[in-house]
Amino acid sequence: MDTRDAYLVDAFTDEPTCGNPAGVVPDADGLDAEQMQALANELGASETAFVRSSDEADRQIRYFTPETEVDLCGHATIASHALLFEQGVIESGQHTMETEAGVLDISISEDGMVWMTQNAPRVRELDVDLGRVAEALGVDPDSISAVGLPIAWTSTGLPFLAVPIEYFSDLSSLDPDFRAIEALCDEHGATGIYAFTFDTLAGDSTLHGRMFAPGAGVDEDPVTGTASGAVGAYLDHQGALEDTAAMTFEQGHFLDRPGTVSVSVGAEVKVGGRAVTTLSGSIVVPESDDDEILEA
Repeated sequence: MDTRDAYLVDAFTDEPTCGNPAGVVPDADGLDAEQMQALANELGASETAFVRSSDEADRQIRYFTPETEVDLCGHATIASHALLFEQGVIESGQHTMETEAGVLDISISEDGMVWMTQNAPRVRELDVDLGRVAEALGVDPDSISAVGLPIAWTSTGLPFLAVPIEYFSDLSSLDPDFRAIEALCDEHGATGIYAFTFDTLAGDSTLHGRMFAPGAGVDEDPVTGTASGAVGAYLDHQGALEDTAAMTFEQGHFLDRPGTVSVSVGAEVKVGGRAVTTLSGSIVVPESDDDEILEA
């Protein structure tokens, strides 16, 4: 019977049961896609990171939601590297990881802060019906138009639709229509919608965000690293802030899993955070279909 160590690690927080929980399987060599998918479904986190050997980087990571494989996941990247650092498998300093979105740079400080360099940003404004977006989110269209920023498609590895909202009260009272959100995202080639406001809980935060990705099996994500990098790039592209080199994004409070993402946009886009291990154990790997012997 094949068993592997498996963990739940809360990312973008240093408090257990806060932030965004990720599954982590730190030794996934020899597992095929169907087995990884089955383990991700069993662990039940929004994403599970499977750490594997790589010929192109220090390690490879593949990411699975309970339903499908995704190219990249920020919080699972932070979680997996924080776990490996905590266990003494890797040291502080510079690292590289191979993903389906390319080879990316990781940096770990001596105190365990993990920074992930994302892909070069791509941002484009969308010619989309404002009323349709507002209806999908369950918000008054005026609360979007009043911000003065466009709805945009933005990506630093995974694409998202960035939707500005005027007030925190508007963001807190969103009533999302997940089927409509999925249709919008499919139409525009996006993973999810990241709605945000500059009206924040903490005085030193840049914005407060909520991210909906029902098409990926995640109705609402607690704290989203890839979307944070993409929206940071969007704000820089729009000239919305004087300084985008050191931003802090709040997220997860409406799911009782508050967390923060550090975002830096300069020559490169980076997202950073801490993580804490909340559950450790072992998981039984199902047999691979490739191992079955078919008789004529």
